[in-house]
Formats: sequence, structure tokens, C-alpha cells
Amino acid sequence: MNRFVLPLAATLILAACAQTPSSTPPAVEQTAPSNIIFMIGDGMGSNYLTAYRYFLAEGKHQQIKPTIYDQLWTGMSSTWPDDQTLVTDSAASATALATGFKSFNGAISVDQQHVPIGTMMQQAKRLGKANGIVASSQINHATPAAFLAHNKSRRNMDAIADQYFDIRINGQLVPDVMFGGGLTHFIRDDRNLVSEFQAEGYQYADSWQQLKQLNQMPALALLAENGLPYVLNQEMESPLQIMTEKALELLAGHPHGFVLMVEGSQIDWCGHANDIACAMAEMHDFARAIQSAKAFVDANPDTLLIITADHETGGLALAADGIYEWRADLIYGVQFTVREITRRMMELEQAELADQWRHWTGLTLSDEQRMAVLAVHDDKTELRNLLNGFINQATRTGWTTTGHTAADVPVLAYGKGAEQFTGFMDNIDIAKRLMQFIQSSASQ
Repeated sequence: MNRFVLPLAATLILAACAQTPSSTPPAVEQTAPSNIIFMIGDGMGSNYLTAYRYFLAEGKHQQIKPTIYDQLWTGMSSTWPDDQTLVTDSAASATALATGFKSFNGAISVDQQHVPIGTMMQQAKRLGKANGIVASSQINHATPAAFLAHNKSRRNMDAIADQYFDIRINGQLVPDVMFGGGLTHFIRDDRNLVSEFQAEGYQYADSWQQLKQLNQMPALALLAENGLPYVLNQEMESPLQIMTEKALELLAGHPHGFVLMVEGSQIDWCGHANDIACAMAEMHDFARAIQSAKAFVDANPDTLLIITADHETGGLALAADGIYEWRADLIYGVQFTVREITRRMMELEQAELADQWRHWTGLTLSDEQRMAVLAVHDDKTELRNLLNGFINQATRTGWTTTGHTAADVPVLAYGKGAEQFTGFMDNIDIAKRLMQFIQSSASQ
């Protein structure tokens, strides 16, 4: 089987990125943690943190108070890519966060000439540390991919999955723990990567029950064909938290420490859909995963927890139409994502529409709204846009786009070395400081 072989230029870049800058500040040397938990809320702009604060208070019918996000919030970060757009995609931003170098939109840890750039997980493996990735998307989606693979296009997901097995550092696979979705990319007609990982000694799970039974690394869990189901559409509570806790359980105690990347992937997907109830459900799951990570830091003080976003999605606004009001309380009545509600509405008879809409959202259709629904009932896209508009109008939620924005994103930090992540920074600065920590902790 062909292994991933780097050209000479790529090897030089990888080697250079793995080294500590000669000007490593003494403060970094003294505060370098053995373990790094790097959590990325995909699409999670600061407006999402604000929205979650009010949403949580309304749900508990209590006074507004700081959430877990607010408690750990230390700074802000810019996210611009290395092109003329100023608006990054997940691949370019994840490349910056994984390598300390900016690249173009779509790039998976390669430079403008498509030459691979060394990642912090490759550096960590070279220095004897363990690595883990957890994601609610496919584990070979743009953000996790940037920590483990190299490709000129994030869309080459089969090739990216192949590199998870084919790239070796000192003869070793880079990831020790991989939890999330993406089974279709790992068991294919042309290659069965699951069997190859198992032959290398990886424990494997393809169900939540099997995930619970994993008891040592290396370990691989592929829990969905593609991305995991949206939290709002499933009965399981806090799937990202469950995966995070299991990953930390397996990584804990590694003699040289570890690097774990956890992505709340579908915050972004909800933002693209302009679906506020979906976004708050994913934010809640991510918050619970953060709470578990914070508890790990409390029990293991030689650990840094760093949290940020790759970009903001949707241009979320907590008020709309010139009305000074945001109705977070109404979000709690929405039981499913708008996509799921649309699917269910299309299966109903006309006489059932109003009652079921009220049951699934807590909102009442006006006569005008009901007539509008009937007019587009057989057009999935039109119906989804209409229903989504009803929810956004009722809650006074505004959106500027179904894509990303250039807005700065929050930085949160806790634990050993957290003081290095205060104030304003660029996304590559986060990676550079983490890579300095990885190098320094290995030499302590």
C-alpha cells in the first residue's frame, strides 16, 4: 500500500513548523501545559454566545447571568484568509488554527502552492504526545481535516480520510482517538479504512453503546454515515459531550500528554440554515462539552482548555425589523429543526397543518400565514424558507446571510497557560502559542 510521501519542499515546511520559534518567550516555557484541549465552535461568533446567554436564562425562567462561555471568555480573534475575500471558510480558518499559517479558502493545511504545512498534531506526535479529534460532523470534514491531513480542496473527503491512515510520523499514525461521523468515507468500494485501522490495533465502534465500551486507545468511532443528526432532531442528550468525555477518558494518563481537538460542527450548519432553534440546541451541546472539558482541567491542572470559532455564520442579529425585542422564550417551543418540520409538514393534509405547526413550534398560524403555507406546500425549498421566516419573525431574530461573515470571533481559555490568550489576536497567533506550548512541554 502506498504511504503518504512528502516532496522535499513539503518536508522542509513540516519540519520548520514543528520547531519552536527561537524567540519563545520565557513565560511560555514556564506555563507550557502537557495537555491541550482545543475546542472549536464552527460558525460561533460572539453574537451566538450572547444569544445563548439570553436563551438559557429564558429557559430556566431566571435572571440573566453569565454562562460557561461568559465565564471563560478572555479575548477576540480575527479570521481573515490569505486571499482577497476577508471572509474565511472553515478550511482556511482551520488551517490557520492547526498550523499557524494562513492559506486560501478551501485549503486543508497546504499553502498557496499546495505544499503541505505541518500541523500541531503532527508536531505533537513527533514529540511523543497522543492526539484526538471529536466532531459532530464527519471526522474528515474541513476543521478536523486541517489538523491531520493536507489537500488543496476540502471537498476531496475520501482522499483526506485516506491520509488519516497513510500519513505517518516516525512510523506512527497521527490520530490516536477519532470520534464522530463519516462512515461513508471510511468504508468504500475502493477501500475499507475501518478494517485497516483495526489491523493497526484500533478499537472500533459504530454505535453509541459500543462507544461506551471503548476502554483504551487507539480508538475509532464512526457514529453516522455523514454528520451526526442535529441535536434538536434526536432524543439523545448532549452527544458531543458524551464523545468528549470518552475521548478525555482514553487520552488521560498518556505519559507525554495529549492534544485533543473538539468541534461543535453543526452550530455552523444551523447558521447556514438561519435556524435559531437549531443553533441554540447545538450551542447547548457544545456548552456541556465545555463543562466536561473544564472539569477535566480542574482534575488535571497540567492542562489548557482553549476555545474559539473558525468564523461567524449567518450574521446573526438578536432583534429584527426595527423592533427593540428578542423573544428567546419562544425558541423553546420549537421542537425540531426547520428542515425536519418542513419534511413533516409536507406529509400532512391541509386540515392538519395549523394544529401540527402549533404542536411542533408553539406558534399559531394566522389566516394569512396558513394561506401562504398552502400556496407552497408541495415546494420543499419555498416551504422551508416560509416556515423559517415565521419563526425568525416571531422571535425577532435577524440574519444577514446564509453564508459566513468576516466578524471577529471569541476566544475563551482556562487552565495552565490561559493568560497567554487574553485580548485581541489573530487566529494564527492562537496556533503559534499552542505549538510553542507543545514544543516546550515536551522538553521540560
